[in-house]
Amino acid sequence: MNRTLITQEGLYKLEQELAQLKDKQNRLVTQIEEVAQPDESGEDGLASQLKDELSVITEKVEKIEEALENYEIINHGGKSDSVQVGNTVKIKISDNSNEKEFSIVSQLESDPTNNKISDQSPLGQALLGKKLHDEVEVEAPVGKITYKIISIS
Repeated sequence: MNRTLITQEGLYKLEQELAQLKDKQNRLVTQIEEVAQPDESGEDGLASQLKDELSVITEKVEKIEEALENYEIINHGGKSDSVQVGNTVKIKISDNSNEKEFSIVSQLESDPTNNKISDQSPLGQALLGKKLHDEVEVEAPVGKITYKIISIS
């Protein structure tokens, strides 16, 4: 079984999310019990919809619980020689001067809107193990993009 690498902040957020999901799961079970009084045509449409939602929530709860059974807190303070989960990496797109900064996190913590990319994403995988000033190529919908690593922290 692989260990889930996670930051302290990510662990806290997952524990919070798990508690919220379990609360929602309990509310859904109660709602299903309340509306699952079938009429002559069979099961109520609302009950079916609630059961579908419960199924999705249950799947998320199981995924988080599985990750929390076997995790390792990552803490990469300061500079690092190569890119690892937990690092923040500044990259430059080779064909222009655009720079971007990303934190490399586990799939469970991934949040691209906040510049947190998964170690399982194409860019995350390409960056892992690379060193300062290395260049990596990533296949994107617009074609191959080459990035140069400017800093690792």
